[in-house]
Amino acid sequence: MSESWNKKERQKMKKKQREEKAEKMQERKENVKKSQSLDDMLAYVDENGNLSSTPPDRRKKVEIKAEDIEIGVPKYVEPTQEELTRTGKITFFNHDKGFGFIKDQVSQESVFVHVNNLSGGSVKENDKVTFEVEMGQRGPSAINVKVLN
Repeated sequence: MSESWNKKERQKMKKKQREEKAEKMQERKENVKKSQSLDDMLAYVDENGNLSSTPPDRRKKVEIKAEDIEIGVPKYVEPTQEELTRTGKITFFNHDKGFGFIKDQVSQESVFVHVNNLSGGSVKENDKVTFEVEMGQRGPSAINVKVLN
C-alpha cells in the first residue's frame, strides 16, 4: 500500500514543526541568564501605588494611625440649618409668569425660583436673598426664599 500525497505532506509538516520547536528551546536555553540576583527580582511600590525598581524614599514615609482608617461609608450626619441655607442675588424675575433665577454667591450657579416658594412678599432683580436648594424635575430649585434687608 502506497502512502498518499496528503499523508506525506502532513508528515513533513509535523517534522518541520518538531525541528522549529527544538530550535526555539535551544535558543531559550542559550539566552537565559545564569543567575539573577535577589535585587534584580525585587519590585517596590511607591507612594502612588505604582511598581518601581528603586526603593521608596524613607523621608517621604507617613505614619497613619489604625484608628484613623475608615473602611466603608462614613456615617450620615444631618446637615445643620446654616449649612443648608445659601445666600444669593436675584438675577431675573418675571412677575407676570411667576418665576425667576437666583445666582448663588458661593457656587455662582443659577438656581430656579418660583413665586410659590417666596417667603414674605415679592422680590425684584438685584435683591439679596437667603434660600435653600431642592432638586426639582428640571434641576435645582430654590425654596424658602427670604429677602435680606
